[in-house]
Amino acid sequence: MSKHYDTLETRDPEVRERILMALLPAQVYHAQTNSSGFARILKGLDPREVTSREALAKLPVTRKSDLLDLQAIERPFGGLNATPTGKLARIFMSPGPIFDPEGCGADWWRMARPLFACGFRAGDVIQNCFSYHFTPAASMMESGALKLGCAVIPAGTGQTEMQVQAMATLKPSGYIGTPSFLKIILEKAAELGSDVSSVKRAVVGAEALPPSLRQWLKEHGVPQVQQIYASADLGNIAYESEALEGMILDEEILLEILRPGTGDPVAPGEVGEVVVTKLDHDYPLIRFATGDLSAILPGTSPCGRTNTRIRGWMGRADQTTKVRGMFVHPRQVADVVRRHPEIRKARLVVDNPGGQDRMTLRCEVDAGTPHLSAAIAETLRDVTKMRGEAEFVKPGTLPNDGKVIEDAKKYD
Repeated sequence: MSKHYDTLETRDPEVRERILMALLPAQVYHAQTNSSGFARILKGLDPREVTSREALAKLPVTRKSDLLDLQAIERPFGGLNATPTGKLARIFMSPGPIFDPEGCGADWWRMARPLFACGFRAGDVIQNCFSYHFTPAASMMESGALKLGCAVIPAGTGQTEMQVQAMATLKPSGYIGTPSFLKIILEKAAELGSDVSSVKRAVVGAEALPPSLRQWLKEHGVPQVQQIYASADLGNIAYESEALEGMILDEEILLEILRPGTGDPVAPGEVGEVVVTKLDHDYPLIRFATGDLSAILPGTSPCGRTNTRIRGWMGRADQTTKVRGMFVHPRQVADVVRRHPEIRKARLVVDNPGGQDRMTLRCEVDAGTPHLSAAIAETLRDVTKMRGEAEFVKPGTLPNDGKVIEDAKKYD
């Protein structure tokens, strides 16, 4: 029995990269010609020139945070869909509201791969405890399970005693949902004296899985718990394998890690914002910024899958902070840095000594001077319309956590 879903997972990384780059121009052209939104965003661009990551990095970034405004202008998807609304399979409404499409076809969200990596196979019964109400999580996972040939219990969220009853009666071999809800179900089963020991594996997501919770689940009868990183816009982005060493990228996306507030890639291993180009016909998102932080891990997984690995979800990239009643955005910090090539890296620290908001731009520079400090402070004021100071630190001093703005204000 193969331990890999298909041969795509074990391709030579150089072969994978060549194929992705060969597909990229056609994907950009498809988005331009079939999506009114991307026709505007990519206006004047020659897709035949987008044949490398360097060329991709020059394209505009479309941010998840922009979707509310885009969709208000052009219902329901902001014009980003290439398949007409009436020819889609489903339309979801997430809080906001933000509308998300599902195209036709088996496993449109590409979820069979992470389920297979967790050991699910044809003939398994899976209890799906993601929500079936308006949002796509349950449908995403169910489509992957059905593609594998598994039977699904559409349990949804809540009704803990019924969840226990279903597990005890139907004996599913696995669980899909949030890790915290699995813990609640297991605790309720213990309280009721119900046998739910058939559940031996789980694919979890939508919230953090701290090591302590993974260990608790293992100690309470679920030895294999693996995370998935997905979104309602993109489907499967990355997933854990049995190696539990980072999360492996899906085979049908292009990933970039960008400095928050910019379209600029970070150095390898540095924390930044997850930006995805999805090779999809229906919803061809080009350089879609998720708002999530992560970083690329070097090397390949011991499980034999050769695609790029990331460290998983590491927080949010939107670090907008209020200073003296006005908002300061990561893109403004990036603008200041761009105007001063002496700055290698910067972080804006906002604190409030004595109850008064203060901005300090901590800058990694090789050699700082009073003249440079004054010039940076002037630029900071010009960009943010507020006073601030520059502080110099040695290269490598600032933490590698993806933060561009640190809100250090304290309130008694």
